[in-house]
Amino acid sequence: MSKFKLRFNMTAITLAVSSLFVTSLAAAEDIRVISSGGFAQAYKNLASAYEKSSSDKLISGWGPSMGTTANAIPVRMARGENIDVVIMVGDSLDTLMKEGKLVAGSKVVLANSLIACAVKTGNAKPDISTVDGLKQAFLQARTVAYSDSASGEYIKHQLMKKLGIAEQMQGKAAQIPATPVGEIIAHGEADFGCQQRSELLPVAGIDIVGLLPQEVQLSTPFSAAIVSGSKVQKNAQALLDFLSSEKNAGVIAETGLAPVAAKK
Repeated sequence: MSKFKLRFNMTAITLAVSSLFVTSLAAAEDIRVISSGGFAQAYKNLASAYEKSSSDKLISGWGPSMGTTANAIPVRMARGENIDVVIMVGDSLDTLMKEGKLVAGSKVVLANSLIACAVKTGNAKPDISTVDGLKQAFLQARTVAYSDSASGEYIKHQLMKKLGIAEQMQGKAAQIPATPVGEIIAHGEADFGCQQRSELLPVAGIDIVGLLPQEVQLSTPFSAAIVSGSKVQKNAQALLDFLSSEKNAGVIAETGLAPVAAKK
């Protein structure tokens, strides 16, 4: 091969590699994600790995799946906030999908979540392994906290009635907007509280007593979808594929959730 042909071939290869590199850079995008608390820790634990594998940059925010606080995902959607992906309780996500605010067919169920209860570190741990034990834990606590999202709505409107203590808990049980229930307990503002186990686990200063008994437990699915009008839908889909991949199921499980991918 002549020196001219060798130089030509090497130049062509260099240009091709450079072109691929530039194309890769051009394909990287900012993806704006809002996650509710139940999946937040799993998302945080996976975010850096996704960024490294894709070159996309995740711009993350947090908010409850329901409610009327400023950070609530439906409220943020209603005011037209720039969001590409939402991760939230499945039922609330379905409502947004029906309203046309999410891309039809983009929903992916990521994990199921169970409700647990906690006390401040060092305080006596009530036995909530039975329905009667849970009932006594609620009644004997001076103050009780639960969230303003899926778990709290269930506790307020269904669990208290199932336990037959709705009237007795009036005045000492409070639904906490925005602030994680674990933080309220850690600061001594409530003796006892319940929320998604995945939301309690990261909080310092509390001891998780256990899960609600199976007879009165609520399993909540957390799902993700692409927001209608997102300008980075291809990248957003890549993120959903990553979060729902079976290879990441272990990371999700470590946060107290039951990954759906692990069942495949």
